[in-house]
Amino acid sequence: MVNVTGQRLWHGLPELSALPSAPGTACTLLLLFVCIPAAPPWPLALSPLCNSQLPLFLSLSGCDSGFGQATARHLDIMGFRVFASVLDLQSPGAQELRRSCSPRLTLLQMDLTKTDDIQRVLQHIQAHTNSTGLWGLVNNAGFNDTIADAELSPLGKFRTCMEVNFFGSLELTKGLLPLLRSAGGRIVTVSSPAGDMPFPCLAAYGASKAALSLLMDTFRSELQPWGIKVSLILPGYYKTGKRISKQQLLASLPQELLQAYGEDYVEEINQQFIQFMKVAVEDLSAVVNSITDGLLAANPAVRYYPGQGLGIMYFIHRYLPYFVRDLFLKGFFINPKLPRGLLPGFPGTPAPERVHSQRHRPPAPWGNNQH
Repeated sequence: MVNVTGQRLWHGLPELSALPSAPGTACTLLLLFVCIPAAPPWPLALSPLCNSQLPLFLSLSGCDSGFGQATARHLDIMGFRVFASVLDLQSPGAQELRRSCSPRLTLLQMDLTKTDDIQRVLQHIQAHTNSTGLWGLVNNAGFNDTIADAELSPLGKFRTCMEVNFFGSLELTKGLLPLLRSAGGRIVTVSSPAGDMPFPCLAAYGASKAALSLLMDTFRSELQPWGIKVSLILPGYYKTGKRISKQQLLASLPQELLQAYGEDYVEEINQQFIQFMKVAVEDLSAVVNSITDGLLAANPAVRYYPGQGLGIMYFIHRYLPYFVRDLFLKGFFINPKLPRGLLPGFPGTPAPERVHSQRHRPPAPWGNNQH
């Protein structure tokens, strides 16, 4: 039986689509979003099944580190039967789960870019849950090892991001839907604000997360008649063990691009990302609580926004002009200097007034309706 005594579950931020958009409400909305905490203190009712004698099985992907590992450990403590997939069964993260979790947790090796791995995991889960169904799926696995302009990012990185973050999650979800329908269960997917707004130097990752978020919104609508509830988690920036390979990027660049942008440009992006990582949040509990809420609450939120600052970020993205959004994201995340090809004195550099107009003149606040 699952032990939920003493557990407190929380909703995330309110749905942005339900907010008014009239200009006169801007100040009120700004105050609302600034003042709402990441985890508002109102308890939620648990789904009745969580207090039953039924064994509740959960499947989590990406448990080698970060959100997946922390959530697997948390749900094991609560008494769930957890199938936790890892990229490497001998990784430090997998060994830590073996050491700290009960025999209820089963470790499964899975690479989301390999259909054979996914099918093997699906067969294992099906063999153990055919009589009960599967209560929950957490799509947590994600990939990104490139922080660079879209032009500098190799096409292979775009493809890998899509394979792991979109196609892998799609194949896993579709394969588990019969079991989820049987239990009237839950799908909780960790996406990213980078899929909602154009963070500089995150084009490959952001595009894959945008596709993932739209897919899960579609599943949410289509699976509603089956009683399956689907939630998205859009965390702020947390320390989850991401590693970025600057040297690999430099080695992959064609000479023309390296000449146009310069090694200094790539180096500065790398340094700004390192500085950003230093202030990332180490405590993952807000994200773990949001995932748990999506799995267990009687009425889970459609979207959860764990992490400080997301309210004001989404307010700016939805209500303010494009040039303000761009300036905010560059100031918040990465704002590199000019590429080498735009520096004065570089062969082929545009005239100074042209560079100035391209880089520093904001567009008319309300005159550009590009989407």
